[in-house]
Amino acid sequence: MSRIVQWSITVALAGFLFGFDTAVISGADKPVQTLWGLSDLQHGLLIMSMALWGTVIGAVFGNWPTDHLGRRATLLLIGVLYLVSAVGSALATDPYLFSFFRLIGGIGVGVSSVAAPTYISEIAPPKYRGVLVGLYQFNIVFGILMAFVSNYALGSLMGEDAWRWMLGIEAVPALLYTLMISRVPRSPRWLILKRNDIQGAAEVLRQLDPAADVDAQIAEIRAAEASEQQAHAPFFSGRYRLPILLAFLVAFFNQLSGINFIIYYAPRVLEAAQLGSSAALLSTAGIGLINLLFTMLGMALIDRLGRRTLLYIGSVGYLVSLMLISRAFFADDLGGLAVPLLLGLFIAAHAISQGAIIWVFIAEIFPNHVRARGQSFGSSVHWICAALITLFMPWILSHFSGGPVFAFFAVMMLLQLLFVMFLMPETKGISLEALQQRLTREPKVKKSSAAVANR
Repeated sequence: MSRIVQWSITVALAGFLFGFDTAVISGADKPVQTLWGLSDLQHGLLIMSMALWGTVIGAVFGNWPTDHLGRRATLLLIGVLYLVSAVGSALATDPYLFSFFRLIGGIGVGVSSVAAPTYISEIAPPKYRGVLVGLYQFNIVFGILMAFVSNYALGSLMGEDAWRWMLGIEAVPALLYTLMISRVPRSPRWLILKRNDIQGAAEVLRQLDPAADVDAQIAEIRAAEASEQQAHAPFFSGRYRLPILLAFLVAFFNQLSGINFIIYYAPRVLEAAQLGSSAALLSTAGIGLINLLFTMLGMALIDRLGRRTLLYIGSVGYLVSLMLISRAFFADDLGGLAVPLLLGLFIAAHAISQGAIIWVFIAEIFPNHVRARGQSFGSSVHWICAALITLFMPWILSHFSGGPVFAFFAVMMLLQLLFVMFLMPETKGISLEALQQRLTREPKVKKSSAAVANR
């Protein structure tokens, strides 16, 4: 078990780089716009959103290297992308070079959201799969918090060019991660499915659990693969209809909860309500700390209560916080700490539920044969929704107050609650191969002419 934990932590550090890369740009926001004299539109497109569009590209196409090069090779590639992005962004001499290197980092983020959960889910025992895959989300949150701390420290030490140091410092954890990931073995399921390397897979499985019946594990994996080969179904087919629907809805509701709106735009809304200073504090240290603490709580509960139960709890927390915030805006009752505290409740509800389960759940529900493709699909839905919300929210806020905006997100969370009640299955403690049998449709076998004649 110690090696499983060690390798899972190592792979999950891709999430730390994910979080750090996403948040570190906040330190370069105003200095870069001033340095290169960019308009608001140029600044938004070239500087602030370029990494996000790179993330969409990485998520959409991340299944190809994950399947063809392998999980470990793809994780190594991610480390190189982060390293190049950090150094290139720090040394950029114009906004176009800066944009290019931020795009590279964004591609690394998108690919990591496919490869890292896929790898960890394939080495983790069913009993601990939730918490081990959840390490990826924990590292994302931890990386965001460390980026804020790093930006604050370097901003006070490095003077006028502090933003270059803020971006460049990411090269240090990127290099360490790349060196560490080279010591991680290849996924045993990938070795069986893509390389037919039974001996290599057996060696990894013995390292994972010396007491396990390796022959039985390999037989179960190969039987599941034989079923997939018999089905010979394309990804978007009736066979995978349920896992595709589940992945879409979990990823869709994750962003339609309003989490990106809260993180990026709540300060703007609250500033209009004369709560700008409180909102600024909440959106950095406050949100970061609450997010981290409740992500840890979600990880502690995910294999005890289960994914479905956590999403029940989160859905109720979402509904309560969003409806009360909406009511406060409609009633123009924005004084005091009520709204900031309700935003804290919202972040806690997200961290303990959607934040904790999304990467775990999507990585579990697809068969081995199409897991990378399924993870890529779910990640793509997540990132495209995130990009669209980030893109359109300034226009929405210029036409609507916070009341209808928060009410809309509350309605979405009501729909999520109905999804959990009537459609979402529980996946805790079940092997990946057993989940494949439960969630995919059996292939239709053509009856032989002899069988027909005997009827």
